Amino acid sequence: MLWKLLSSSMKKMWKDYFVLLFGLTVSIAIFYMFQTLAQNKTFLEANALISSIVFVFHVGTFILAMVTIFYIFYATSFILSLRQKELGMYMTLGAKKGKVTQMMFFETLLIGFISLVIGLLAGVGLAELIARLLMNQLGFNGGGFQSFYRSSLVTTIIFYAILFLLTATANAVKVARKSVLELVRAPLQADPIIRRGWKTFIGTLFSLILIGIGYYAMINMGIYMHIGVIVAAITITFGTYLFFMALLPFLINRIKSFRSLNEKGLNSFTFSQLQFRISQLTKVLGTVTMLIALGLGAMAAGLSFYHNIAIQTSLIYANDVAVYQPTEEQLEEMEQWEFLEKSNYTYKVTDDDVYFLKDDLLNNPPLIKQFTGNMDDLTKTVRVNDPLDSEEYSETATDEDLVIPDNWATALRNELLATFRIFGEKTINIVSQDKFAEIDSETETVFLGRIENFVEHADTLEKIDEHNREIGLAYTGSRPDMIGSKYENYTSLKALANGTIFMGLFLGFAFLMMMASVLMFKLLSSATTDINRYQMLRKIGVRRSMLSASIYKELFLVFLFPSLLGFIHVLVGMEMFSIILIEPFTKIWIPITLFLVIYVSYFLLTVQMYKRIVLPKEI
Repeated sequence: MLWKLLSSSMKKMWKDYFVLLFGLTVSIAIFYMFQTLAQNKTFLEANALISSIVFVFHVGTFILAMVTIFYIFYATSFILSLRQKELGMYMTLGAKKGKVTQMMFFETLLIGFISLVIGLLAGVGLAELIARLLMNQLGFNGGGFQSFYRSSLVTTIIFYAILFLLTATANAVKVARKSVLELVRAPLQADPIIRRGWKTFIGTLFSLILIGIGYYAMINMGIYMHIGVIVAAITITFGTYLFFMALLPFLINRIKSFRSLNEKGLNSFTFSQLQFRISQLTKVLGTVTMLIALGLGAMAAGLSFYHNIAIQTSLIYANDVAVYQPTEEQLEEMEQWEFLEKSNYTYKVTDDDVYFLKDDLLNNPPLIKQFTGNMDDLTKTVRVNDPLDSEEYSETATDEDLVIPDNWATALRNELLATFRIFGEKTINIVSQDKFAEIDSETETVFLGRIENFVEHADTLEKIDEHNREIGLAYTGSRPDMIGSKYENYTSLKALANGTIFMGLFLGFAFLMMMASVLMFKLLSSATTDINRYQMLRKIGVRRSMLSASIYKELFLVFLFPSLLGFIHVLVGMEMFSIILIEPFTKIWIPITLFLVIYVSYFLLTVQMYKRIVLPKEI
């Protein structure tokens, strides 16, 4: 009989259970996806630039676990909110409280078991799909990554099994403690309205202190290291939830107290809607805030690593491209580039020496990078202005006055790539026009240029590097594996950073997906209880356009509060990476813009879905 009632109830309310199942499934899938990285120590250590990456993922697991616990307890309590009146009716008709309590316990466990199976399958599939897409875009082979990882599977099963057992017990205990009347009238009861008082002040102050401590630890991560990560994770997580639990009810009550605002249009109804579900809102908004911080933060960090590769490369090279003996095709291609400056230098090669024409160098002195010794600004760009008064200079001259000056040697070696890779054991020389004319060898040219964004011309630069290797083969008899160019250095750094970039983007997409599911669950789980209120307003003559505007305002506030605090968390959190990145905030507008597009689109979609549920259809 118990199972018959249970199955009958679930069939009758399948739409509500589908919403719940969707929310739980996404949560499980994202938790599993995170664990595929967090527990794959071999992959982490082989593909991350951060030496303590395993420790960072352990802390991330703690944060995600705390957020998940809040969410699962809230989500499974939705089962009880759906069933309270029906359970009360069963008891009114003679069902024993023990049987009803038992039914609630098994119902929660059944939903949890179904969502766990589906969530794990979805997690494996999503991990594989997102990983392959990112690997293809980054050119990253992802060696060691496994979308199906056994220990991650076991951890997820154990974690959620314990959670569902606890929530099933909590739901059963709540049913056992309530009277028949309380169960029957439960859907009509609002959350208690929290009034302004000293508890609000103390709670808000304590939450700000916790968040402040976390921010201080992140800003000074170079000092506190592992301890700072742990402190920030604990204080910011608990501080965020406490902030919404203490301050949000006060803010809504305060806004509602302004008569000029409250009595305008349907604002009184809108603010009352928020008051009516205030305790649920605080938990949901705290969860959404942390997921925004984790998702946007991971994505911002991953893209920051990506964009810092070019910045790191530019610390070493003042120019972007050097081409020995450029072909007509290459020159035509480069004619279309927007050069900041470009020069041509002539040289001759003999069996033992390479001779660069002094007049060319003096007429068009190249830019070089000089190390400053200052950690805030490691290098500076300067133009070589050392005099070359002698007729001839050589890197092997016995007379110190005739040795190529350091800055000119740097220009030849680092910018013009005149090293053993291209010229082998030949000696590099700088000579006057007269000396140059006496050398019995063909005159060749090397092109040097500086452009605004060399990464935009990656394909051509790769071909130029290959061309320079062929020049090296012609001069030395062996093809060099590397020539030391700026693009070559960039690709090497990118190969090292690709693992870290992959992890950031992978987790960013995962957390933002979970954030979306939490908001969707909040919307659809409360929509069915709001239908009667909107229908009543429509029947007494309230225009549909006014009801639509009320929905926009209500959901706008629900979306606004977590996004603001989440943004602040991310902006402060990016300071952590200042100890390993030159410019952690470089092009941060890209992930923020991407997030805003997703967030606003999701807001508009959510409003439309909510309106379709709660607004009465016009005849």
